[in-house]
Amino acid sequence: MVLSVKTKIGKRRVLVIPKKVAETLKIEEGSMVEITVKDDSLVVKPIRDAVWLSLYGKKFKHITFDELESESIEQQERYSKETQSTD
Repeated sequence: MVLSVKTKIGKRRVLVIPKKVAETLKIEEGSMVEITVKDDSLVVKPIRDAVWLSLYGKKFKHITFDELESESIEQQERYSKETQSTD
């Protein structure tokens, strides 16, 4: 999808992202973004955290609650062993 809008740079070089663009990208006040300069273009890309990805991101695999619990226990045991060995 291509969405192109024009906006103006405000005081202190503030770039206001138009509502339609923000809604399309699912970003809101406080969202983290990565800004890249490529040649004479500015690319603004949302940085997604784990919570956002779990709610809206592409699903890679279906996992049951039992599988999740088993993996959690395994990771906790591994972490516990690692922290005990450093004491």
